[in-house]
Amino acid sequence: MLDGAKVKGWRSGENPARWRGHLSHILPKRKRLTRGHHPAMPFSDVPAFMAHLEQQNAITARALKWTVLTAARESMTLGARWHEIDEQARVWTVPAERMKTNKELRVPITPPMAEVLNQVRLPADDPEALVFPGQKAGRPLSNMAMDMLLRRHAPGFVPHGFRSSFRDWAGEVTDFPREVAEAALAHTVGDETERAYRRGDALEKRRALMEAWGAFVTSARSQS
Repeated sequence: MLDGAKVKGWRSGENPARWRGHLSHILPKRKRLTRGHHPAMPFSDVPAFMAHLEQQNAITARALKWTVLTAARESMTLGARWHEIDEQARVWTVPAERMKTNKELRVPITPPMAEVLNQVRLPADDPEALVFPGQKAGRPLSNMAMDMLLRRHAPGFVPHGFRSSFRDWAGEVTDFPREVAEAALAHTVGDETERAYRRGDALEKRRALMEAWGAFVTSARSQS
């Protein structure tokens, strides 16, 4: 702000709040911000956890199942509306304004995801309705709902961690290319030039990946 004021001619002299070569000589060195990883459930434990979720009929449990199956961020699940779901094409299209990357994301709908949709389907056909509504009409679930469910049934983990579970599984026990797994997580891969030439979203390759993930995380259900 002070530098901006100087440029506009509203003040003169040096910026008294400048760090380099000024405050850096009299104040302690600034510490770097550290970002911890989200606690992630080992992917080998996810099938048993999903089988446990099958016994829960609450909308929160179904939202968490969807989050695991899609490897989506919580915000993507909580904001999902029925008009984003194309069941004939088997695609969930998350609009750009709801994406961290500000780019539209197409998520392939696998059979286990379709099961979740059938479990939460509303009697009335309202395309603007939330797929996972909260208790108040027109309002989504609380952004803490899935966290609280995990605290009760799998303490120490958070919903976002299932994205890491998915990525570890894809990298360690499958032959799917890294780029496909990263695209499934809506991560940016490659430099600007590489991204300019790679215009597709590898939807069908990601469909195969997500179908394999869905089969894996629901495998304990078939054994019970």
